[in-house]
Amino acid sequence: MGRNENIFMERSLCVSADLSKDEKLYLFDKTRKLKKAWKEKDYQALNAYRINDPDFGIYEVFLEDSTRTRESFRNASEFHRVKLSMFDSDSSSFNKSESYIDGFMTLAGYRNHIFIVRSKLEGVCRLLERAGREYAKRNELERLPAFINAGDGKHEHPTQELLDEFTLIEDNNGATDHLHIALVGDLFHGRTVHSKAEGLTIFKEVRVDLIAPAELAMPQNYINKMKNNGFEVRIFSSLSEYLDQPDTATRYYFTRPQLERMGEEILKRQQSLREAVTFRKEFLGKVKPDTFFYHPLPRHKVSPTIPTFLDKTSLNHWEAQSINGMFTRITLLAAVAGTIGSDFEGQASATSSYPDEFIVEKAPHSSPKVLKEGINPLTNGVVIDRFCRGESKEQIWDYLFKTMNIMNFNKYRGSIGVGESKKEPGIYKGLIFLPETRSLSASEIRRLSAVTAGCTVNIIEDNKVVKKLQLSSPPRIYGIEGTCCPNTDCISHPSHNEHVTTEFIRQKNSDLECVYCGTHTTFKNIWI
Repeated sequence: MGRNENIFMERSLCVSADLSKDEKLYLFDKTRKLKKAWKEKDYQALNAYRINDPDFGIYEVFLEDSTRTRESFRNASEFHRVKLSMFDSDSSSFNKSESYIDGFMTLAGYRNHIFIVRSKLEGVCRLLERAGREYAKRNELERLPAFINAGDGKHEHPTQELLDEFTLIEDNNGATDHLHIALVGDLFHGRTVHSKAEGLTIFKEVRVDLIAPAELAMPQNYINKMKNNGFEVRIFSSLSEYLDQPDTATRYYFTRPQLERMGEEILKRQQSLREAVTFRKEFLGKVKPDTFFYHPLPRHKVSPTIPTFLDKTSLNHWEAQSINGMFTRITLLAAVAGTIGSDFEGQASATSSYPDEFIVEKAPHSSPKVLKEGINPLTNGVVIDRFCRGESKEQIWDYLFKTMNIMNFNKYRGSIGVGESKKEPGIYKGLIFLPETRSLSASEIRRLSAVTAGCTVNIIEDNKVVKKLQLSSPPRIYGIEGTCCPNTDCISHPSHNEHVTTEFIRQKNSDLECVYCGTHTTFKNIWI
């Protein structure tokens, strides 16, 4: 089967959004049929899923401890009757000094086609997906290596999201029109709940109630994603507060507080923080009929957010959720291998494009406008105006100095200043004067647009503004020297020595999102 005949074949799954709604629904339909065949011992139907090739390599590379995800994938791989290899966190050279790219590409050259990767570093699979594409091309591999994210730091866990969505839909009799769900626990570190910001778009109408004390609250960028996706979002500080109001969900998704990641001050308050997100017996009368509880497991042995007294109640759907893990992963591996997927019909995941429309040339003023450096008219040169307009004088001065270094403008004769708007008193802006500079190169203009979006560049000749450029933030910031993701756990961060080209995508609210780890930042905070 050719590469273009099956849209799932050789695909990596780095984040939940890598699969479209139709692609997920296709996989879930196949998973339902797989479960039915398994129950009925329909071996002919089961064999239609199997890769069934002893030379087809699947590698489990777990650079962080795991039991359920690793064993779920191991059992799924063994179902497929393939060559299965395993690295673990204790013996792996990846936790020492070996380059991720060198290590994984070496293994890809040994007819290993699917890599299941769990790591403390974030964005590893996206890096490997890109490197694998080039490696396969250079070395004429028979298949592109595919990388499946089995959890990366506090970023995402897209295969857990797949089994969660499948279980939610299964428990909703197959309907995807509406979901009201409460997310409870450590929403700050919990990568399984972070995946839901995009993953739950499989439902047409979504209401999400976030239940966590402030120290464990959902990061704002994920809340923004939920709202941008049309979710109705409410925030509560504890289960007690939530259950004291009448509009509660019938689906609760609990996570384990990871307080050990948060320092001594948090550990001193761990009892009250755990109590805020732990279900208690006195709450039983406050939950609605047909309410189901879910948990990605494992529960904390000493302080479980879902106590064991609930195991034998009708609330327990976390066990069925866990069982679904193997089935959804069997289906996913079958799709990536190409044994299923050729009959897919629907909307595939779209490829993003980034229009080059962030530099707009504006007509100079019809009447000559004289720009001054201090009290002297500027005869020739470049003036950068509207720099950080609307910010405080202190902020503008600070970033002016930083920009002079970032842009290497210190090699020119020039000056900087902060001025007040004549039309809007109290509104300040920065200015950069480069009197000996006739123009800026195209690469300097693009770099400047990434450094300080919203400014204007005025080219002056013979005391007149002959060219005016309005700069906005590029939709994609890529390959600009001196940029860096501020998240030190990101695989692209220089401290990890992977020599990754930093890349950011502009969001609707003008934040920048790292393509590897998903961290949201501003254009001011991406410079080393």
